[in-house]
Amino acid sequence: MSLRTTRWLLPTLLAVALAACGGGGKVQAPAAVDGLQTLVVRAADAAEGRGWDGVVEAVHQATLSAQTSGRVGEVLADVNDRVSAGQVLLRLSAVEQQAGVDAARAQLRAAEASANEAELNYRRHADLVQGRYVSRAQFDQARASRDAAVAARDAARAQLAHAGQQSAYTTIRAPYAGIVSMREVEPGESVGAGRVLMTVFAPDALRIEVSVPQSDAEAIRAHPQARVRFDDGRGIDAAQVTVFPAADAATHAVKVRVQLPALEPAPWPGSTARVAFPALKGDAGVRVPASALLRRGEVNAVYVLADGRVALRQLRLGERVGNEVEVIAGLRPGERIAADPLAAMQALAAARGEQ
Repeated sequence: MSLRTTRWLLPTLLAVALAACGGGGKVQAPAAVDGLQTLVVRAADAAEGRGWDGVVEAVHQATLSAQTSGRVGEVLADVNDRVSAGQVLLRLSAVEQQAGVDAARAQLRAAEASANEAELNYRRHADLVQGRYVSRAQFDQARASRDAAVAARDAARAQLAHAGQQSAYTTIRAPYAGIVSMREVEPGESVGAGRVLMTVFAPDALRIEVSVPQSDAEAIRAHPQARVRFDDGRGIDAAQVTVFPAADAATHAVKVRVQLPALEPAPWPGSTARVAFPALKGDAGVRVPASALLRRGEVNAVYVLADGRVALRQLRLGERVGNEVEVIAGLRPGERIAADPLAAMQALAAARGEQ
């Protein structure tokens, strides 16, 4: 069939009136009708209840930033790598930091020598003041010199600890076992303090937060259960449901935190999922495979088979769940639709040609 024929057929076919929408449904396995693969829409179970879209987030997620300046020497982990707790992820050049450690160590040795000398001088003056060979003022001066030397030694020790910590900052380690989700630097790149280097998250602790009307919060609090469905089609029961004790002052909505069980593969933080609460009964929705839809601009339609005739019917769609799309209006349970819109279009064009 030529492109010109297709463009001629579409305006005529899309003129079919929008059908009234019935109860919810699901699509059964394909069945052959006059050589055309079809799907039968039937009523679906509404046990999942009403739901809201949420975003997956990691309970444990660390954005690792540089705490000292330097040049990136080694990058030992990349995106998607699994790392263990304490594993080295990245190393910065430590020339300046090591020089600082050496200087602080030398200053500490000098301060310790001065403190030891001041301690011996103080003890000599303590013996001499007993026999009144030195004045009390000289003894007080020796004691003050001893105290100042001890303080200088302690300050040198603190400076050495600080320099050692700056040197330790050049080795970036994983805070816990997890997956590297982002890497922001390359070997040889100069970085300053505060520059983001990597992001690591623990895949065994994920959650979703959704906002529900305050009128529904008490029902969820009384029956804290939720069903989560991901875009890849997987559906799981929540490990834990927590309803926040207060509503948002601006939106008057209440947040609900849904804890996810351990999943393999784990969904990435930032991905979307549908969270449904059985405590909130709702109408079951009609869903059709996305492959059965004919899309032209803002128009969405399917080919409906009835009484041996094929007709194009416009639909009003909702959200997409996995490989299926929710139909808000345009289909009723029990109707039969074409599984392949292109094959249905060709069959309809052939029928018109025979006429």
